[in-house]
Amino acid sequence: MKHWLITGGAGFIGSHLCEALLERGDHVTVYDNFSTGAAFNLGRLRGEPGLTIQCHDVRNRMEIEGIDGIYNLACPASPVAYQKDPIGTTMTSVQGAYNVLKLARLLDVPVLHTSTSEVYGDPLVHPQREDYAGNVSCIGPRACYDEGKRAAESLMFDFHRLHGVQVRVARIFNTYGPWMSKNDGRVVSNFIVQALQGKPLTIYGDGQQTRSFCYVSDMVAGLMALMDSDITGPVNLGNPVEYTMQELAARIIKKTGSKAGIRIEPLPQDDPKQRRPDIGLANSALGWHPKVLLDNGLDATINHFRAVI
Repeated sequence: MKHWLITGGAGFIGSHLCEALLERGDHVTVYDNFSTGAAFNLGRLRGEPGLTIQCHDVRNRMEIEGIDGIYNLACPASPVAYQKDPIGTTMTSVQGAYNVLKLARLLDVPVLHTSTSEVYGDPLVHPQREDYAGNVSCIGPRACYDEGKRAAESLMFDFHRLHGVQVRVARIFNTYGPWMSKNDGRVVSNFIVQALQGKPLTIYGDGQQTRSFCYVSDMVAGLMALMDSDITGPVNLGNPVEYTMQELAARIIKKTGSKAGIRIEPLPQDDPKQRRPDIGLANSALGWHPKVLLDNGLDATINHFRAVI
């Protein structure tokens, strides 16, 4: 049995990670300032004897003892959330990573940092491999998140090289599933909520831009496998099966029985045209690959939103 600190543990992925670690018999302490994470996400875990929840902002110093490792998930992750307070987003990524790394160094424990496919920007290489440096705007409206995550990766590797801190860096691609926020601006939740509310599904641009969708249980399994390894990374974690926004909308319309159709809006600035991970490293080094098919994952996610709405 181990004891983990999860920063951002009240978020969508964080709450699923808490659940999986508790089911394994481990103890979990959650730090979250609840700016985008929600106590509602952890409600299903309340009463678990191995769970401790503290309201804490990673931009502030952290003091804790007796932990075996840190999962760093603290950062707004959807465009709606991270563009609402772009300076705060950058500082959460950078100052938060710095504080986490100082704590990991002090306690001599490993830290797994959740980076993002956004470090590749609007990629000119497809699919994206970990050795691709990316095509990122450092001054656009998404830069607070994209460049914040890139700077956090830099800190991870500098602490590793200079101070011997054990780091694992995961680059997370689009993830979906139950307990997503209905207002987070992600495409899967947007489409499902609009369909269930009888509203037209909003597609930006021509709808031919692509994404690859990884079900949350697969993502959590990948994060745990990476933490339990000695792989520094970065390692892409995501589903390599690619869909256009038009294809995703059609599936959700069929599954929900929506009659409201589609509304076309202009493509946002710096929105990536393609996004698909090369997961060769995760497969060879961790023995990991996603198992949940999109249709099955969408069914579970739609059922969740039916109950919430």
